Amino acid sequence: MTQLSPALRQATPVIATRGEGMYLYDADDRRYLDFTAGVGVTGTGHCHPRVVEAVQRQAGRLIHGQYTTVLHDQLLTLTARLGEVLPAGLDSLFYLNSGSEAVEAALRLARQATGRQNVIVFDGSFHGRTMGAAAMSTAGTRFRAGIGPLMPGVAVAPFPYAFRLGMSEEAAVAHALRGLDHVLATVSAPAETAAMFVEPVLGEGGFVPAPPGFLAGLRERADRHGILLVADEIQAGFGRTGAFWAHQHAPGVVPDMVITAKGLASGFPLSALAAPTELMSRAWPGSQGGTYGGNAVACAAALATLDVIRDEDLVANAAVQGGLLADGLRKTAADCPAIADVRGVGLMAGNEFCRPDGSPDPATAQRAQRAAADLGLLLLTCGVHGNVVRMLPALIVTAEQIDEALALWAEAVATATR
Repeated sequence: MTQLSPALRQATPVIATRGEGMYLYDADDRRYLDFTAGVGVTGTGHCHPRVVEAVQRQAGRLIHGQYTTVLHDQLLTLTARLGEVLPAGLDSLFYLNSGSEAVEAALRLARQATGRQNVIVFDGSFHGRTMGAAAMSTAGTRFRAGIGPLMPGVAVAPFPYAFRLGMSEEAAVAHALRGLDHVLATVSAPAETAAMFVEPVLGEGGFVPAPPGFLAGLRERADRHGILLVADEIQAGFGRTGAFWAHQHAPGVVPDMVITAKGLASGFPLSALAAPTELMSRAWPGSQGGTYGGNAVACAAALATLDVIRDEDLVANAAVQGGLLADGLRKTAADCPAIADVRGVGLMAGNEFCRPDGSPDPATAQRAQRAAADLGLLLLTCGVHGNVVRMLPALIVTAEQIDEALALWAEAVATATR
C-alpha cells in the first residue's frame, strides 16, 4: 500500500473531513476550534460562503489560463484590487504558487536589479524550504540540514528578540542594529549587498514582532547604502496583525518589495511579489514565469478574500480580538511559571515555555499543545527550540471564540504542567 512520506509529521491527530468558519470536524463529527488557520492561510475562516461561491463560479468559467500564454480577467482584476491595499509605489506584481517561490523571485530580482550578489537575513528567520529560501532561513536546522552546500552569499544579522536577549526592547533594537552594522563592516560590504529580507514578525522563529525602531533602522541603512529592503509578509500580512501589512506598525517605513502568500487566497495556492514598476522592470528577460502562477480559480478566491476582509472589517477585528487574546494569555501565564513570555501583535500570539533556569522547555510546550488538541483546540508550536506555542486564528474570530480558546488553553496548560 502507498502512504504519505514518513518524513511528514502531523502536529495533531485530527483527520478533518469538513470545515466551517472557526471549526474543523472529523469523521465522527467531533468539532475542533482551529487556532492554526492552516498555518495562517484561512484568514476568512474555513469555507467562507463568499469564497466558496466565487471559486465554484470561476471553476465553471475558466480553471487555468497560463499567464505567459494568455491573460484572464481574474488576474487583471486582482492586480488592480491589490493596488488598493499595497504600500504606495509598489505598483507591479508577479504571481506564483507559494511563499518559498515568491522569496526566490524576490532574491532573483534583487540580484539582477542591483548587480550585487549578497543578501542579509536575520536570526530566527524563515523564508521557505526551496534551496535559496532555505539558505536564507535560520529558524532551525531542520530547514537546512542535509542539503548542503547551501547557496552562498547569505549573511545573518541579529534580530531584536528582547526576551531571549534579556534586554528591554529599546536596548534590543540598538543591539541588533549595531550587529547589522558589524555584518556590513565585516561580512557583506554594502557595495556587494543586494537586499535585506526581514519578517516584520518572526514566524517559525517564535512569533517575535520587529519593533518599529528596528524596521526604521533597516530602512535608513537600506537608503544610505543603496540596498533593497524586502518585507516577507507571507505569514504576518493580509490583516493578521491588526494592520493590513505588519510592517505598517512602523509608521513611515515602506519596503522596496513586499512578499505575500498564505492569507492571500483563503486556502488556494497563490503568492505574489510586489515592487515598483521601475524596479520590477530590471528583472532580466525570462527570469519571471511559471506554469500555475496566477491561476484563475486562485485569483477568484483572492478577490473574494479581499471583499470579505473589507466588508466584514476583519483587519480591525484582528486588532480587537488580538487584544483580548493577549490579555487572556497573560492571565494564564501569570499563574504558570513555565510560561516565561507572552508576546505578539494582533492575531499572532506566542507563549514561550522555559525551565526555571530560563532555558527553553520544548517538552512542556509540546505537552500543552497536545493537551489542547485533546480538548478540542488546535494549536502549533514554533521557535528555534520548539518551545513556543503559537496561536493564529482566522480573522473572523469572535470574542466568544477567544474566550472558548482561552478556557481550553488554561486547562491544557494545567494538564501539561502538573
